[in-house]
Order: sequence, then structure tokens, then C-alpha cells
Amino acid sequence: MIKKIFTMLLMLTMVGTTACSAKNSATSSDNEKKQVAGKALVVYFSHAGDNYAVENIKVGNTKIVADYISEITGAHQFEIVTHKYDGMAYKPLCDLARDEKTKGELPPYEGNVDISKYETIFVGGPVWWGTYPQVMFTFFKNNDLNGKTIIPFTTHEGSGLGSCVEDVKALYPNATFKEAFSIYGHDVRDGKAQVQQWLKSLGY
Repeated sequence: MIKKIFTMLLMLTMVGTTACSAKNSATSSDNEKKQVAGKALVVYFSHAGDNYAVENIKVGNTKIVADYISEITGAHQFEIVTHKYDGMAYKPLCDLARDEKTKGELPPYEGNVDISKYETIFVGGPVWWGTYPQVMFTFFKNNDLNGKTIIPFTTHEGSGLGSCVEDVKALYPNATFKEAFSIYGHDVRDGKAQVQQWLKSLGY
């Protein structure tokens, strides 16, 4: 009888310990994500509306990738928002983007963010004429990312990373760069696993 009671008490203790371990593990994971969130920022521009291959979309391709990154790492976000391209069809937008690049225009954007709070900056956007959209270069001009760890990513329909990495490296010669990532815009809605694999290779 005493042996039976002892066995039952031992089993209850093991169940309680396992539950506590699982809880502690979950808490540890949450804490790690909070630590990343306090140090990492996703800066991105994303274009909704008329897009190549995916046509008229309510949520831009790059935003979807940015949301994956924040969900997986806990990183904060700053979206570079301009209304200059609102409602434009794909072809006129392409022509405007080419003109902006040729002329070196720097379109304004809304809001700002305190970069000093963050150690790691994910930088994402679509590839327009071989590089990031010009409005992103407005952000780069306004924010010094030297001394930060920069992780570029792009959405595209055949351009890959274009010259995005080289262009940002030229702007921030004293920053540390980690492996960049690119994904086809028409694949992003089913592309979370690709983003996870990339982030895992970076240690997230």
C-alpha cells in the first residue's frame, strides 16, 4: 500500500515537472523574441494596387515578407509610406519609377523612426529598375545606418536582388551586412517556409 502511494506521488511530481518545463520553455522562447524585438527593426516599402504577375492586390508583396519576419523574430516595423503611386496602373508606374531613378528624385514619405534604438535593420522593398524604389533612398538619406547590422531583402519578378545590396553597402560602408534574401512576388503568399529557412540560416 505504501509502495503504491509512493508510486502515485512520484508520477504526480513528474507530471508537474514536465508541465513546468514546457511552460518555462515557452516563456524562454517568448523572452528571446522580446529581446530580438527590442533590437531589430524591419524597414520596408511595399506597393499595393496593380502589380506584375499578381495584378491588383490589397496587400503589397514586400509587406507580406516583412510581416513574416516580424512574426518569426519579433522585430518591430517601420513602413516607408508615400501616396505618390496610389491608384497607378502598372505600366505608368514603371515609367514613373524609371524617370525617378534617372533623375535621382527622392520622393517624400510619412513619419519617422528612431533608428538609435535598434542594432539590426532588415531593409526590404520591391526591385524597380534594378534597385530599391527611390522613396527608399529618401529614407536612406535621412537615416544613418552605419554601425548597424543590415539585412537586405527584396521581392521581384525576375530581378533577384538587383543591385540593392551593393547600393546600400555604398551608402553605409561602416555597417555590417548579413546574407540577403529575395523571393518572387507571386510566391510570397505561400512563401513563409522560404523566409523561415533564410532566417534560420541567420540564427533566428
